[in-house]
Amino acid sequence: MTITITVFERSPDQGKGLARDMRVRWALEEVAQPYDVRLVSFKAMKEPAHLALHPFGQIPTYEEGDLTLFESGAIVFHIAQRYAGLLPDDANARARAITWMFAAVGTVEQPIIERQVAMFAEGDRSWTAERLPLIDDRIRDRLGELSTRLGDANWLDGTFSAGDLMMVHVLLRLRRSGILAEYPNLDAYVARGEARPAYKRAFAAQLEVFTAESTR
Repeated sequence: MTITITVFERSPDQGKGLARDMRVRWALEEVAQPYDVRLVSFKAMKEPAHLALHPFGQIPTYEEGDLTLFESGAIVFHIAQRYAGLLPDDANARARAITWMFAAVGTVEQPIIERQVAMFAEGDRSWTAERLPLIDDRIRDRLGELSTRLGDANWLDGTFSAGDLMMVHVLLRLRRSGILAEYPNLDAYVARGEARPAYKRAFAAQLEVFTAESTR
């Protein structure tokens, strides 16, 4: 059965690999599973056909036979459980890797997304100038804790796992802010993720979509 994922027809990140379909692409590349892509416009995302796949009208979605999933974390979790390569065999290590997946999207990503909303959706509001430093402080609190936990290790819990995949992609959203560079071990951690062959293949595939759409 062919796996099909939905992605932005015109990604707002302009091919930088920050959209959440990148996590799914990367996971599929790590486990060497081929997949098809269906491009979805912003208009189509809110129409009944797509809402039947994703009730909140977002991307990505994942279709395989009669299985349809939404939410990037859930999709990556499914891929990691179904195919070898993203979760350890040891039960305790496996549980810890899953914990890091939840930590990435539930603890670390939340203030980062809040920052992006403040910058791009609320940048013209009177309160943004006062609010942004408070958000940045919350981000630094999380990064400081994460930096301490990672220390000088290559990955969060021994070998690379789905937990690292999710965490690296979450942290990538901070690259342009300069905040990530304040934590050299986290900056190097993200760079290690980007250097993985599977990441490079996934990035090239999503960039190709953006480049093709931009020339039309």
